Amino acid sequence: MKAMILAAGLGTRLKPFTDKHPKALAIVNGKTILQRNIEYLASFGIREVIVNVHHFADQIIDLIKANNGFGSVITFSDETREVLETGGGIKKVAWFFEKDEAPFIVMNVDILTDMNLEQMMLQHKKSNSLATLAVSSRITSRYFLFDKMDHLCGWKNENTGEQKISRASKNYIQKAFSGIQVLSPKIFDLIKMEGKFSMVDVYLDLAKTQDIMAFDHSESKFIDVGKPESILKAEQFFI
Repeated sequence: MKAMILAAGLGTRLKPFTDKHPKALAIVNGKTILQRNIEYLASFGIREVIVNVHHFADQIIDLIKANNGFGSVITFSDETREVLETGGGIKKVAWFFEKDEAPFIVMNVDILTDMNLEQMMLQHKKSNSLATLAVSSRITSRYFLFDKMDHLCGWKNENTGEQKISRASKNYIQKAFSGIQVLSPKIFDLIKMEGKFSMVDVYLDLAKTQDIMAFDHSESKFIDVGKPESILKAEQFFI
């Protein structure tokens, strides 16, 4: 099984650190969050990883090369000319995953978790869904909406009241997306958007006709380390 770590973002929430560094190199207890997530994937036997790079790309590449990929085989997807957001970034690396015809993992570099990725992968294979999204019951401003069978039905912004419904249901269960997903390579044939776009929009479009499922890991440790104060919090939980 292979994986992608999304590390091309500008990391504006982590300023002033990201004025001179990519967010992937933010440090939690002596290790960059990029190293922590490479090692997290490796702990589940996933040692072939592609990392997209844009902001201070050379610093990420130099770190990986200097440390021999932290024990994994790391490939880079160059987005230095233009950051493609999550959807565009994933579509750009279709070549890396399609030849294997096996499900693959995509995760944001700026999250840390001890979620059982093996259980998530097993659920994905059992359900035969197009995509499985890691979610939890935490409080946030934007939620995915699911039916009682854990099918993705829509999206909601709590701050603006905006709501997008792709699949009708009598009741909607809102869950916070954790930035980790298991995808079938079949998804590449179904993504019609081009250039720069969000994977959230892809999921909402495909949910009309495809099974996009939830994997709830509310009992796991999870921290979005996109802000300076979150780094301090992360250091309490991730040694």
